[in-house]
Amino acid sequence: MHEHLTILSGRAHPKLASEIANYLGIDLGRVDISNFPDGEIGIKLEENIRGRDVFIVQPTCPPVNENVMELLILIDACKRASADRITAVIPYFGYARQDRKDSGRVPITAKLVANLIVEAGANRVLAMDLHAAQIQGFFDVPVDHLYAAPILDDYFLSLKLPQDDIVIVSPDEGSIKRTLHHQERLGGNLCIVDKRRSSATETKQANLIGGPIEGKIALLFDDMITTAGSIVGAVNVVHRHQAGRIYVGASHPVFCGKATTLLREAPIQEVVVTNSIPLSNQQIFPNLKIVSVAPLLGEAIKRIHRNESVSYLFD
Repeated sequence: MHEHLTILSGRAHPKLASEIANYLGIDLGRVDISNFPDGEIGIKLEENIRGRDVFIVQPTCPPVNENVMELLILIDACKRASADRITAVIPYFGYARQDRKDSGRVPITAKLVANLIVEAGANRVLAMDLHAAQIQGFFDVPVDHLYAAPILDDYFLSLKLPQDDIVIVSPDEGSIKRTLHHQERLGGNLCIVDKRRSSATETKQANLIGGPIEGKIALLFDDMITTAGSIVGAVNVVHRHQAGRIYVGASHPVFCGKATTLLREAPIQEVVVTNSIPLSNQQIFPNLKIVSVAPLLGEAIKRIHRNESVSYLFD
């Protein structure tokens, strides 16, 4: 399997790329990435990749524009070095929330970025928990879409929480489908937080649909936590309804602005996230638990390389 497989990493998340390579039992490909004095990105591949199946690991997390540009240049470098196939492995896809025209005279930036990745030379994309599943259709190449839900569920199952006391809470109406998938695996009852958006950055949560939740163990799931305003608002509603313990699970810990402070001060037993995005020491807090998606990504890469089914991972 490994004879013609190469894993390359940009500077966005080399630790995750290294974990993926370790899972596959190979070394990371050698690449030199630096910046010119004016800020331009310079890249040189330091090994032969002619005819190889290349996977470039680069989440487009903050700084988003820098990481997107670095990914494009890496893809172009591999194309010009005669790689046989280039797969962009994007554990977190930035610009995903700009996926439609929700008002006049605005761009659909998710489509633009997808076009850039394909035009740069990517033959396929491996992504995880896209903000909207239809973004797969923005790429004019095959997309393998992975889900972190089984990894998050496995962690909560390892806690051996009493199933009769579990309530799975959807933080808003738009997350019901995701919440139902978690409920199928974890059991328990279902609740929905009634969220109303008052502006692009502010939301209000007041009511709780379903229950009962008093004295129960509440598990809230979302695809990403950015400013943490929405998820903490939902947590506060659940807390006001006298839930016993509250856990939060999310695929992507974007953690912008005051997110870390809000999560640290909220009545949350534990915040469980994946390592799709690297976190600085300032973003780590005592009740944060990080679970690795390296085995999931590594297994998907192995299956793509062997031309085997990736959806089998979720059957």
